[in-house]
Amino acid sequence: MTSKSRKQITSDILMIRPCRFFSNPETAKSNKFQGKSLIDGDELQRAAIDEFDQLVEKLRQADLNIMQFDDTPEPSTPDSVFPNNWISMHSDGTVILYPMEAINRRTERRSDIIKSLIDEYDFSVNRTIDLTHHESEGRYLEGTGSMILDHINRIAYACISSRTNERVLSDFSKQMNYTVVSFAASDSSGSSIYHTNVIMSLGENIAVLCEDTIKDNSERENILSSLESSNHEIVCITLEQMHSFSGNVLEVISNRGEKLMLMSSSAERALTDSQYKTISKYCRIVSSPIDNIEASAGGSVRCMMAEIFLPKH
Repeated sequence: MTSKSRKQITSDILMIRPCRFFSNPETAKSNKFQGKSLIDGDELQRAAIDEFDQLVEKLRQADLNIMQFDDTPEPSTPDSVFPNNWISMHSDGTVILYPMEAINRRTERRSDIIKSLIDEYDFSVNRTIDLTHHESEGRYLEGTGSMILDHINRIAYACISSRTNERVLSDFSKQMNYTVVSFAASDSSGSSIYHTNVIMSLGENIAVLCEDTIKDNSERENILSSLESSNHEIVCITLEQMHSFSGNVLEVISNRGEKLMLMSSSAERALTDSQYKTISKYCRIVSSPIDNIEASAGGSVRCMMAEIFLPKH
């Protein structure tokens, strides 16, 4: 498959409607963004459902194809609303299953969903790459949370953390023929950033990056040079904006061919006028409030979407 036939953005999105949503204690150690909700229990579950449904409605109004599946009551999977951590689906018909750090997240991987995408939605899967065997050795790579993928140029950007292991990155790169650009990233307290997609996003012609998290000058310059050489205009966000999830955004394309940048309302509010103007040169911003999902689980709109690049039958 040539670079011209590969796509960076899609109109097909997989989303999982949460069933038993709560702040996952098994992920709290590595995710400094979570556990900040002022509500819990049934109230939090109702709020998460309302926020999810409102977001899906806005995305469908924007003429995107949302393949929505319901989470199952058992086993308990409090982070099921974030499917991009366990699966990625590629334009050559490849599906990749990823190893995840938290034991109670591993049951989010569901073969019935993949089967439904094939049988009900007419997508074609030619091969499956299963990287989950790395879990037995304590090595993890949480999908497009851990990696920001430049599909056109076959580059995987990844900040190393307990959830993003270099050996699994190497395994991915060899099987998918991607070049890995890895680096260290930390917040103002020195804690490692748990997922690359809270500090970085990559569309067709625009990239969002919190370069203040990358302390090593050579690593930072390497990333900036790579983005510039692939003709991406870079929107640099601050650490404060990162904590408002302004880096956890996703460019997509509607069925009408309109390019959109999806984000939460908190992410949009944190943007400066200049940043908003730059993004709007390339995309129309579509946002929705998911304050309770963000505060409780420490993930935002981009985490809630697994892009489907699979060909149709």
